[in-house]
Amino acid sequence: MSWAALIPAAGSGERLGRGPKAAVAVGGLSLLQRAIKTLAPFVDEVIVALPAGLELDAEGARRIGGGATRQQSVLRLLEASTAEHVLIHDAARPFVPAEVIVRVKAAVLETGAASAALPCADTLVREDAGTYGETVERAGTWAVQTPQGFRRSDLLAAHHAALAAGYQATDDAGLLRRCGGQVALVMGDPRTFKVTTPGDLALAEALAARWEAR
Repeated sequence: MSWAALIPAAGSGERLGRGPKAAVAVGGLSLLQRAIKTLAPFVDEVIVALPAGLELDAEGARRIGGGATRQQSVLRLLEASTAEHVLIHDAARPFVPAEVIVRVKAAVLETGAASAALPCADTLVREDAGTYGETVERAGTWAVQTPQGFRRSDLLAAHHAALAAGYQATDDAGLLRRCGGQVALVMGDPRTFKVTTPGDLALAEALAARWEAR
């Protein structure tokens, strides 16, 4: 069974304020390099979608041009692959333990689709005009991470359906769910946080040295 890791890395990184996020270095390696290095041992091919004109080290991966949105980039990645199964992973999550990838792959083979995620531990509330609003029931809520894994044909069909309907989702599992697909939740890892803000970047820098020493 063939596997491909697909990494949409064409984002501008506006909230981080350091230029294209994939090029931002953490512990001497770009976020993109870390993602490629992490996923490559578990797949037959890694394909990355990059911003047009960006010269970025993507050694070990095949490059394609990304789209204006993450969803467009993932669709282009799916169309560029011929693998039977795919792992979709955000380059902005530089630290993914091997056991998480193994769990996602195993769940995909069993159920057809899976996502790494963590049960929510914090109290959740809805904002009410900038104030503490209604409490959201925490039981049964999960914070979604990547990688997410799928049969490529299923996810490709979900993307084409979303494109035809003009529908936008925040992740690929949401597109599959919209088409009636089921996505298994598998245990992720707190270290697989998303580097979005300067505070996240500082945390990633602090973790990088310990990660390399593992």
